Amino acid sequence: MTISTGDASITAAEAAAAKPVARALPYRLASFAVLLAVWEIAAHCAHLRALPSVETVAVVLGEEIRDGALPFHLAVTLARVLVAFLVAMAGGVAIGLAMGRWWRVDLLLDGWIIVLLNLPALVIAVLFYVWFGLTDAAAVGAVALNKLPLVAMTMREGARALERDYAEMAEVFHVPRWRRFRHVVAPQLVPFVLVATRSGLALVWKIVLVVELLGRSDGIGFQLQLYFQLFDVPRILAYALAFVAVVQLIEWGLLQPLERRVLRWRR
Repeated sequence: MTISTGDASITAAEAAAAKPVARALPYRLASFAVLLAVWEIAAHCAHLRALPSVETVAVVLGEEIRDGALPFHLAVTLARVLVAFLVAMAGGVAIGLAMGRWWRVDLLLDGWIIVLLNLPALVIAVLFYVWFGLTDAAAVGAVALNKLPLVAMTMREGARALERDYAEMAEVFHVPRWRRFRHVVAPQLVPFVLVATRSGLALVWKIVLVVELLGRSDGIGFQLQLYFQLFDVPRILAYALAFVAVVQLIEWGLLQPLERRVLRWRR
């Protein structure tokens, strides 16, 4: 048996993790191909204006990209998603860890977290627009507030699940506080951070579109609302598919590789 250390072990682990990814790609592509085929068949059989063909939507998508409208509105929406996500993650992680660490903080904030979890996103968005006006700050704040309680609840459970034995062992060996956090606490919290990240992003994508539809003059949500009024289904589908494609690329190109990298110690 050969045991490798250092960079070699990391390289071997990354190579092992890359094999399932390569094997999964054909299945994912085949799944999307089947979806497009079913869509095309249904469009030709139905002959409805509300169900355009794949070719029609592809042509419209190309036109919107060439005109620059779709890239502009997509960039605006992604910027709002990024800011709202970072604000909610920072606040949610801090609040969740405090609630899991100190029981008094948990008792003080638990009721507020439950209320925010059950308050409809639409209500929060409408109230923020009424209180702060139809501004980007109100839109981003409403989205962040909708996501924050979910992150806080996840991180609270993560803080409660920390193994006390590891912390006690670190104290016995007089491990410095920063190294204790880096090598003992952080690896145990990483899975909870990843869960909060993925579930939070899934929520933010949806709420941003609703907020834009209600009170903004740009972004994917605004465009969907505009083309809904015009009953322009090809453009509705084109903008929706472009947004979904970007979200999927972020999932495959950023979140999943990041998850494999930070959890490689498990292998």
